Amino acid sequence: MQQTVHVAFDGWPEEYREWEKWALLSEQKGRCWESLGQHRLAETAHRKALLLSTEILGPEHLFTLASMHNLALVLNSQKKHEEAKAINEQTLARYKKVLGTEHPSTLTSKHSLAWVLNSQGKCKEAEEVNWQTLVLREKVLGPKHPDTLASMSNLAWVLSSQRKYKEAEVMNRQTLALRENVLGSEHLDTLTSVYYLAYSLAQQHYIDEPLRLYQRASTGYDLILGEGHPTTLACC
Repeated sequence: MQQTVHVAFDGWPEEYREWEKWALLSEQKGRCWESLGQHRLAETAHRKALLLSTEILGPEHLFTLASMHNLALVLNSQKKHEEAKAINEQTLARYKKVLGTEHPSTLTSKHSLAWVLNSQGKCKEAEEVNWQTLVLREKVLGPKHPDTLASMSNLAWVLSSQRKYKEAEVMNRQTLALRENVLGSEHLDTLTSVYYLAYSLAQQHYIDEPLRLYQRASTGYDLILGEGHPTTLACC
């Protein structure tokens, strides 16, 4: 699961306040289009926000880095994996320089890089980066923080991608139990864990439990995202 970075809006020079509004609007539009599954429109909005912030604030400002990160997400969602990976690596390097290796924003960037690597079929590398991120998030944020649980969920999916279905099942069950406890049974992230667990079980040729879990995920996604959303359709 990919994670959007929410942009910090302070630090704009007074003479550029009008441009700040446009950059903020573009970033908000991008996140809105993403939530609706409209990735091409989201890409256009994020590129506009990135262009404005880079020109006015510079390439290492936190607004710029967040815009880079979010652009990489929508590129990956459109299977533009090479560009997504290149932007992700640039963003991660800059976050490390500006905020340090253990800052939550740096770890979110690292988390997203692992997702892109897995999308490219570089599963072993993705697994390694996921483990690194999970260990750091447990240290910095704690074992029950939603971001830590996101790393567990991503790791489970990477394990499934390598056909390590039993390991993925164990990780998915742990993640689902924690997400139900921390976020509630109807939270979107919890439903993602339901879907991932169903998949890992189905690949082991179980029938009844995966069917129940797929139905639970489909019903939840339908209520939250709507019938026509790509995530909802994936459960059908």
